[in-house]
Amino acid sequence: MSNSLRVTIWNEYRHERSDPRVAAVYPDGIHVALANSLAAAGYTVRTATLDEPEHGLTEAVLAETDVLTWWGHMAHGEVSDEIVARVHQRVLEGMGLVVLHSGHFSKIFKRLMGTTCDLKWREIGERERLWVVAPGHPIVEGIGEYFEIPQEEMYGEFFDIPAPDELVLVSWFQGGEVFRSGCCYHRGQGKIFYFRPGHETYPSYHQPEVQRIIANGVRWAAPVERPSLAFGHRPEPIEELIEL
Repeated sequence: MSNSLRVTIWNEYRHERSDPRVAAVYPDGIHVALANSLAAAGYTVRTATLDEPEHGLTEAVLAETDVLTWWGHMAHGEVSDEIVARVHQRVLEGMGLVVLHSGHFSKIFKRLMGTTCDLKWREIGERERLWVVAPGHPIVEGIGEYFEIPQEEMYGEFFDIPAPDELVLVSWFQGGEVFRSGCCYHRGQGKIFYFRPGHETYPSYHQPEVQRIIANGVRWAAPVERPSLAFGHRPEPIEELIEL
């Protein structure tokens, strides 16, 4: 699929309006920073935030979305179950989903994973080194053997998720922990990419390697042409049945 992908970037947009430290890093919101980098990559981008009607995720918006990115943290519980069900159905139908950082605890990710999605964490601004463990995977195209983020929040194992269909990136933190940081899944006809970096007080989404991986992840998660699926009773066999 070409770069004319239609991407909707969803963000709570709460920290940026309530915490001066976050506003200093993302003055227009995390969603705008992501939108700018994905638009520069050639995608058609729109944004949606928690406090918009229907969280900005109306049926019409989702129908016009090839890939949805999701960043949430302090207000997971405020996301409507009705909207979660709507997004879940669209993923099963083929819409891609890229879940970022603390979106691991979002209702939609937990519903798709079927686990708690819990983990260890520590916020003291440690160096993070992300190792590519699937060289040649399209999500890490243009990325070397590893790259580093100068300061990030630590996420540590055990990460309570199903075993990824593909594990693309693993993080090491200055304090010694490791973490599965780039995880790929298939649910129904949809593809899901979880990417760990992106704590709100650090400028990770301004870093070129992080931007490149998110752009690659969007392209990987995009819907693909496939035969329509048929379920249920099939009265006519494919081959002629001959009675013996």
